[in-house]
Amino acid sequence: MEDVIEGKDYSFPKEEEKILALWDALDAFQEQLKRTEGMPEYIFYDGPPFATGLPHYGHILAGTLKDIVTRYASATGHHVIRRFGWDCHGLPVEYEIDKKLDIKSRDDVLKMGIGTYNEECRSIVMRYSKEWEKTVKRLGRWIDFENDYKTLDPSFMESVWWVFKQLYEKGLVYKGFKVMPFSTACSTPLSNFEAGLNYKDVNDPAVMVSFPIKGDADGASLIAWTTTPWTLPSNVALCVNPEFTYVRARDEKGRVFIVAEARLASIPGAVPKPKKEGDKKKEGKEEKPQGGWTVLSKVLGKDLVGLSYEPLFPYFNSLTTGFRVVSDNYVTDDSGTGIVHQAPAFGEDDYRVCIAHGIIEKGDKVPCPVDLNGCFTEEVTLFKGLYVKDADKEIVARIKEAGRLVDAASINHPYPFCWRSDTPLIYRAVPSWFVKVESIKDKLLANNAQTYWVPSYVKEKRFHNWLENAHDWAVSRSRFWGTPIPIWASEDGEEVVCIGSVEELEALTGHKVTDLHRHFIDHLTIPSRTGRGELRRVDDVFDCWFESGSMPYGQLHYPFENKELFENNFPADFVAEGLDQTRGWFYTLMVLSTALFDKPAFKNLVCNGLVLAADGKKMSKRLKNYPDPNEVIHKYGADALRLYLINSPVVRAETLRFKEEGVFSVVKDVFLPWYNAYRFLVQNVLRLELEGNTKFDPTKVDLSSATNVLDRWINAAGRSLTNYVRQEMGAYRLYTVVPFLVKFIESLTNIYVRYNRKRLKGGKGQEDAQMALASLFDVLLNVCKVMAPFTPFLTESMYQNLIKCLPPGSAPPSVHFCGFPEAAAAQEGDERIQKSVERMQRVIELGRTIRERKNKPLKMPLTSLVVVHPDQAFLDDINGELREYVTSELNVRVLETCSDPLRYASLRAEPDWQALGKRLGKNMAAVSKAIKALDADQILAYEREGAVEVEGHRLEAGDIKVLRDFKVPEGVAPEDVDANGDGEVLAVLDLRVDAGLLDAGVAREIVNRFQKLRKKAGLNPTDIIELYYEPTQPSTSGAAPAGADGVLPRVLSSHTEYLRESLGSNIMAASSKPAHAVIIASERTSVGSSEDGTSASFTALLAVPCVAVDRGALTAAVGGSSEAAEGVVAYLASRDLSRLQAEAAASGGSIKVKVDGVAAQLAVGKHVFFSAGAAAAAAGGSA
Repeated sequence: MEDVIEGKDYSFPKEEEKILALWDALDAFQEQLKRTEGMPEYIFYDGPPFATGLPHYGHILAGTLKDIVTRYASATGHHVIRRFGWDCHGLPVEYEIDKKLDIKSRDDVLKMGIGTYNEECRSIVMRYSKEWEKTVKRLGRWIDFENDYKTLDPSFMESVWWVFKQLYEKGLVYKGFKVMPFSTACSTPLSNFEAGLNYKDVNDPAVMVSFPIKGDADGASLIAWTTTPWTLPSNVALCVNPEFTYVRARDEKGRVFIVAEARLASIPGAVPKPKKEGDKKKEGKEEKPQGGWTVLSKVLGKDLVGLSYEPLFPYFNSLTTGFRVVSDNYVTDDSGTGIVHQAPAFGEDDYRVCIAHGIIEKGDKVPCPVDLNGCFTEEVTLFKGLYVKDADKEIVARIKEAGRLVDAASINHPYPFCWRSDTPLIYRAVPSWFVKVESIKDKLLANNAQTYWVPSYVKEKRFHNWLENAHDWAVSRSRFWGTPIPIWASEDGEEVVCIGSVEELEALTGHKVTDLHRHFIDHLTIPSRTGRGELRRVDDVFDCWFESGSMPYGQLHYPFENKELFENNFPADFVAEGLDQTRGWFYTLMVLSTALFDKPAFKNLVCNGLVLAADGKKMSKRLKNYPDPNEVIHKYGADALRLYLINSPVVRAETLRFKEEGVFSVVKDVFLPWYNAYRFLVQNVLRLELEGNTKFDPTKVDLSSATNVLDRWINAAGRSLTNYVRQEMGAYRLYTVVPFLVKFIESLTNIYVRYNRKRLKGGKGQEDAQMALASLFDVLLNVCKVMAPFTPFLTESMYQNLIKCLPPGSAPPSVHFCGFPEAAAAQEGDERIQKSVERMQRVIELGRTIRERKNKPLKMPLTSLVVVHPDQAFLDDINGELREYVTSELNVRVLETCSDPLRYASLRAEPDWQALGKRLGKNMAAVSKAIKALDADQILAYEREGAVEVEGHRLEAGDIKVLRDFKVPEGVAPEDVDANGDGEVLAVLDLRVDAGLLDAGVAREIVNRFQKLRKKAGLNPTDIIELYYEPTQPSTSGAAPAGADGVLPRVLSSHTEYLRESLGSNIMAASSKPAHAVIIASERTSVGSSEDGTSASFTALLAVPCVAVDRGALTAAVGGSSEAAEGVVAYLASRDLSRLQAEAAASGGSIKVKVDGVAAQLAVGKHVFFSAGAAAAAAGGSA
C-alpha cells in the first residue's frame, strides 16, 4: 500500500483526472460490458438532447441519475448497454440556420432550395458533440459515444416510418385541422408543451366591440371583448354561456347593449361610482350616484342563441352559416363581457365551438386570412401584408371609425413566446396529420398503472391527469429538416399510400434510396393504381417529439435489425428525465408503445425536478446567474457535484436552487472526513508493516472473531448499509440512499476511527491493531463498492490503493468491475449493538454540550458522568464495553448509570397542539388541562404503553409531549452539576474539580502540544522521534519561569504512562538530550491556567533518535580516560543509527569500537543506547 498525502493537500479534481487516465488505459467501460456479457440484460433508454447547445446543470443532473442507476444495475449482475443519443431534427436546428443565413420566411427556404437548406442543417447538428462528450466523460458517466444513435440516421428514420405505418394500418392516423400554438418567426406550429416554455408578461390591447343584432326592435348590440384585435376580421360567431344571466341595458345616449349581468360593471360608465366624501352637498347626508345605464330586461344566455348580427368586416360574408350567437360553458364571467367573439382559425375553443354549432364543417376550409409568416393575406384587403400584431392599431382605428368601438384599453397579462425565436406566438389552424390518442386513452391509463415512478405522485397525479385529458396528437410540421411523413397521395387526396420501409419505397418508385430526408425523396413518385396519375409525398415532416418517442425502436433499427434483442427486453427497465418531460418524452414514449404493442415503454422511471439559479430564477446565460459547470468541476471535482445534486430535493422532482457553496460543503463535510479515515488506515498499515517487518494481509484476519465492541458495531453497521442500499436502490429511491450513505461515513469517521485511534496505532498491541485495521480496511473497501455508482472517482482512487493489501490477482482491476456487496443476514446482537452505539454517541454529544454551556473545556477532566435511561440493556452496554469510549471522549473519571428516570428529573406533560388542535376542536381546552395534570406514573405509563385516555379521548404516541426537567440531587450545589437530555437519554455531569483532575488536564494539554508540533513538522505516524521539554528561561526581572515551581516535573512524573501511551515515547528534559541530537522542530508553548495554579511554559522539542551513552560506564570501558570516551561518543554520533543497530544485533548485543588506538567492547543497554529515551529509562527516569 502506498502512502497518501494529507487531506488539505489532496486535490479531488486532479486525482479525478488520474482516474480518467486509468479508465482509458483499462478501456474500463468496454471491459465492464465484456465482463457482464451473458448476464441478464438491463435495458435503459437515454432521452436524446440536441447537440446544438452546450450541456447545463439539468443535463448533468439527469446524466448523473442515469449513470448511478446503470452502474448499480451492472454491479448487481446485469449487462447494461448504454448508448448516447442525439436529437438532430426540428425547430432548434432550423432556427440556428435561419439566424445564420438571415432567412425570414418559408419562401426564402424554397428559393434557396430544400437540399441546400437541409445540408446546412446537417452541418451544425453535431456542433457541440465533442463538448458534450468531454463534459459527460469528465462527470464520470460511462456511456457509448462511438455507437451512439442519431435521429438523422437513415436507419433511425426508417424505424420511425415503420412506427407510423403501424399506426396508419391500425386506423390511428387521420388528416385534419388543428388550432395550435404557432411561431410566425419559424413558420411552424408548436406543441402545447413547447408553447408553455416561455411565457412573458406583456401589454396587449383590450377592446370592447359592438355587434348590432339584425331586426332588433331597440337596435340592440351585443358587446364582445378581445385582447387580440387582429382576429376580428375573421369573426364568424359570438359565444355566450347558456347558464349566465344577460342584461339588455340602455346607455345615456339611448343606445341599447347586451352583456352578462356579472360583467356590466366592467363597461365604462355602465355602473356609476358613488361620490367621494368631499363631493357631498350636505354634511351628514348620503348622495345617490347619478348616471349609469338603465337595465331594460334580463335573459338567460341560452335564449340568445340563434340571434344573427351584422358582421364587423365583410371578408367572410359568404359564410351563410355564420354571424350568429352560439353557446358553450367555456365562457367565463371573470373577465370581458361574458360574450366571446369566435374566429375558428385562431382559437382552439373557437374552432371546437364553431364545429359543434355548424358554423363550419370538420375538414372543410377554415376562414384563415393569415399566412405562415403571420401576415394578412389578400383576403383581408385593408390590412394585406401587415404582420398581425402590427395590425392591431389599424384594426382598432377602423372599428372606431365604423362606430363599433365601445371601449379601448390595455391589459398586462402573461403571453406565450416562441422558445427559440423569442417572438410572440399566435394560435392558428393548421392542416396536420394526427394520431388518435383519444381513442386509446383507456389503454394509456391502464399502461401507466403498470409503471413504477419515483416520486409516485408525478405518475398518479401530474402524468395521470395529462393522460386523462389527452387530445389527438398533431404529429406533422410544415418544415424541412426532419423525418418526412411517409405518405404519398394523389392530387385529389383520394388515393393514399403509407410507406413503412426503404425497401417498400424503392419497390414502388423504382429508385434506389440512400437517405430519407426531403431533398432525397420528395421528387420520387408512385404510380396510381386507380388512374389518378402520380402520387406525390405530402409536404410535412414529423414533429421531433414523434422521433424521440420512437427512439426505443429507432436506436436498434427495429424491426429491420435486433428483433430478438428488442422483443425479449421490452419494455425498458429504466428511464429518467426532468419533470417537464411528463408532457414531452415520457408522454410520447407511452403513446407510441401503447398504440404499437399495448404496453408501456418502460417499467421504472425516475423524475427529477428543475435546477434553478441561487436566486430562484431560471438559469440564464444572459444574466450569468449561475457558475459555469466546467468551472465547478475544475474547483471541486465531478464527484462533489454529483453528490450535491443527488443529495437534494431535486431527486424528488422538487426544485433545487443551485449554490456553489453546497458543492464545497460536500468536499468539506463528506469527502475530507472520509478521505482522512482512509488516510489514517494507510498510515497505520504502513506503521504496522514497518514495525512488524511483514506485509499487512487483511484476508488472514477473521473478522467474525472480533471481540472489540466497535469492531462488532462497524461490521454490523456495514451489513445494515449494504442491505439498506440494496433495498432502496431496488425501489429507485436515490433520495433516501444518499443521506444514509453520508450518515454512515460520518459515523465511520466520527465514531469508529476517532474512538479507535489508539488501537489502530497499536496502543493495545499488534494483534489488536491487526483486528482493528482489518475491520477498518473491510468497511472502507465495502464503502468503496457501495458508493462506487455515486462517487466513481474517489472510490476508484481509494480502491486502487486498498487492493494492494490483498493477494495479487484476487481483486478486479477496477472497483467498477466488482459485484455490489451481497445482502447479509443480520447477526445476533446486530440491532442491539447499533442501537447502543447510537445512544452512546448521543450521550457524548449531550456531555459536550454541557461542557460548552458551562465553559468546561474537554482538556479539563471531570469527576463523574451519570447516564439515565430506562433500558437496562443499554445501561449494561454503556457501563461495560462502551465505558472506555464515553469516559475518554468526555474526559471523566467515573461513569455511573441509572434506570430510574425520576431520580434526576421531574416529568411533566404538554399537549401537542398541532397534532390535537384540529382533531379535538372545542374540547381542546379541557383535554389540555387534563394532560398538564398527569402525574409522573401516568406519564411513564403513557410512554410505556403508547396511549392514554384523557377526558374520554384516546391519545396516542405523538399527541403528548413529555418534558424532563433536570432535578439537582440532594446535597449537591446547583453550580456543581448540570444535565442535558434529548427526550430519551439524560446525561448528568459533575462539574467539580480537584488538584488531581487539574494535573490530568495539564497532561492532556501537553499531549496536544506535542501532537500539533508533530503535524506542523510534517511527520507521519510511522516516523520515530524523541520528545524533549525545556522550561522557559527566567525573565530579566529574575522571576521564576512559569512552571518552575514544579508543575511540569510533577505532571510528567504522575502521568508518565498516559503520556507515553498517547505520544509513543517518554518526554525527557532537554538537559538529557545528547549534544549531537538533531532537532527537527521546536516551539515555545504554555499549558494550564494561572487561575488554578497549573500554568506552565516550556519549549517543546522534537529530535531524530540518536546514540546515547552512559558516561560513567563508557569512561570505565575505555580505561577511565574521559578524552577517549569523548572520542568514542564522537565516533558513534558519526555512524548511521540503523547500521549500528544491525551490527549490535549480529554480534549479540555489543559493538566493537577502536578510536585513537583505544579499543572497547560496548554493551547495548549498559554503555550505549540507541535512543535518549532508552538511556533515560536505564537511568531510572524520564525527567
